[in-house]
Amino acid sequence: METFRCSVGLLDADVFGPSLPLMMNLSGTPETNHQNLILPLLNYNVKCMSMGFLVDPGNPVVWRGLMVMQAIRKLLRGVRWGPLDVLVIDMPPGTGDTQLSITQETNVTGVVLVTTPQKVAIADCIKGAEMFSKVGAPILGMVHNMSYYTCPGCGSRHHIFGGGVLEEKIAGTAASVNILGHLPLQPDISDDCDHGTPSVIVNPEISEIFDGIVEGIIGSLDLTERSP
Repeated sequence: METFRCSVGLLDADVFGPSLPLMMNLSGTPETNHQNLILPLLNYNVKCMSMGFLVDPGNPVVWRGLMVMQAIRKLLRGVRWGPLDVLVIDMPPGTGDTQLSITQETNVTGVVLVTTPQKVAIADCIKGAEMFSKVGAPILGMVHNMSYYTCPGCGSRHHIFGGGVLEEKIAGTAASVNILGHLPLQPDISDDCDHGTPSVIVNPEISEIFDGIVEGIIGSLDLTERSP
């Protein structure tokens, strides 16, 4: 989103399996200001907050629903985000306490669904779309992850997890939305995540795909009219 001159915050809402610290190459305990608000950590010009900064990374988080809801509220309301154009909230799969808490605690401007080609993943994605539709959260589109694999030898594309057009698989459901983009199954993406380096910075091919996805999202959010 920096390409589109947007000030961005990134909230990792996966309380039980926070991945943002590793993927954004961040560590340490956040500081608090005089208002006792948590100051987000910053990397790649993105303000970041995750439960992974607040708990021992070696200890599992074993909480009941009420504690999860309180943690989500703290991450949303107890952080000094400052002026932002977009707050991206990365949620775990499903339709549980995390998703419900976020829709209750904040005005969700739009939802981007992410699925892989397998039927079980698409089924979960459709359930998520149904839930967000019921609570009135607009669905901006869907991203098809691991959509294809490009052979490094011959350059041909292969659908590792089965063929078929995603649009056909979700037709007639609440997930029948605009497909924002198709991401390949590529080892480099996994390596980049493991090293805390966003692929959009080091991989021009992937960066181009993500730019197209972000452009579709920005267009839906009506953030195209921006001053230099």
